[in-house]
Amino acid sequence: MSMNFDKLKLSVIGTASKISKNKYLSSISEALTSVMPVLMLGSFATLFANLNIEGYQNFIQKTGLKQIFQIPANVLITLLSVYAVFFVAYRLVSNLNPKVDNAGAGLISLMSFFILTPITKVNEANAFTFQFLGAQGLFVAIIVGLIVGKLYVTIVERNWIIKMPKGVPPTVAKTFANLIPGTVIVILFTLISYLSSLTEFGSLHQMIYTFIQAPLHNIGGGYWSLVIFVFVVQILWFFGIHGFMVVSPIFYSVWLPMGLENLEAISRGEAHHNILSGGFYNSFVVVGGSGATLGLAILLAFFSRSKRYKTLGKLAFPASIFSINEPIIFGAPIVLNPFMLIPFVFGPIIVSSVAYWSMALGIVPIANGTHFPAGTPIILNSFVNGGIPLVILQFVCIALQILIYYPFFRLIDKRSLEDERSALEQEAAHGA
Repeated sequence: MSMNFDKLKLSVIGTASKISKNKYLSSISEALTSVMPVLMLGSFATLFANLNIEGYQNFIQKTGLKQIFQIPANVLITLLSVYAVFFVAYRLVSNLNPKVDNAGAGLISLMSFFILTPITKVNEANAFTFQFLGAQGLFVAIIVGLIVGKLYVTIVERNWIIKMPKGVPPTVAKTFANLIPGTVIVILFTLISYLSSLTEFGSLHQMIYTFIQAPLHNIGGGYWSLVIFVFVVQILWFFGIHGFMVVSPIFYSVWLPMGLENLEAISRGEAHHNILSGGFYNSFVVVGGSGATLGLAILLAFFSRSKRYKTLGKLAFPASIFSINEPIIFGAPIVLNPFMLIPFVFGPIIVSSVAYWSMALGIVPIANGTHFPAGTPIILNSFVNGGIPLVILQFVCIALQILIYYPFFRLIDKRSLEDERSALEQEAAHGA
């Protein structure tokens, strides 16, 4: 039995390690993390422009503040794909070959993205629409960034570049070095743009959205995708692997655009419908960190009878408010601890299911999708995502965590208390 468990552990760790070390997947995750400040600033601007308080709305409309708030909201959120396509190529080049000019690759990637983006006529003027520059174009941005990054590194590594003589300023040398890679890549994407315009879709953007992004949206936006995602993350964490880091490319490429769609709808004054998003995940799935362990931290800090867990709880509880729970995961420990497998893996599924169906049934409003980075404290993330009703829902989720972890907490606390008493008895006997 032990041998089979060891084989399973090694298999899971090996597979997860290969995925987490994949340079293409990690580049996607790093790139979309890099644009997170853009998303956060745009989210706050959208929130300030559309906060559903009648007196507040009357005030900002009369003073013109609403129009001011809408400027960064439109520029930041509805242009997110533009920022993302640069960083995907930039990060991939850095991961494939740090000596290659990653900024040059990012610029060529941005050019290629615009080449693929349809141009429309508006009052006899050519213009890009926002349709494929925000959430709907994010998948194309990721694909373009990966292709450009790989091609750029391949061309440079084969020395298909213009080399300037020594003494030429580095900036000038890099400019000429980018000419051949840029020319080859631009020609390639120009052909792709032309050929896709001949199809019934009219552009590669529409083709990718129809065949890939929309189906992924439908599959990844459902309840069972939430269950599978949380289960995989928690199983990986149980074996000591940072589960979210392994599957974050899926999270960012599917749930992040869904949150963006919500924010775009809100900025237009329309209803938003996507339950799953970065805001939902941060506010209700990982309250207290992966494993939804804030409830366990409360039990350890305030209800432990053993000195070991009482001390651990006092140390871990403040950090858990900011969803930092490594002290509990490795200090309890939870990793490879069979006594904590059930609540750690299935607790977050139960808690997130309650949150999901509370929104699906209209009991509370759907989270608007505002994504916060790790370390954002509870209450703040839920309030920004939907106000007081979602703050109340978050406290309900924490109460559920306490109920789920309680019997398992009692078990490990009792065992620890018995060990402490036994140690004291042995010390007393040794002293006598």
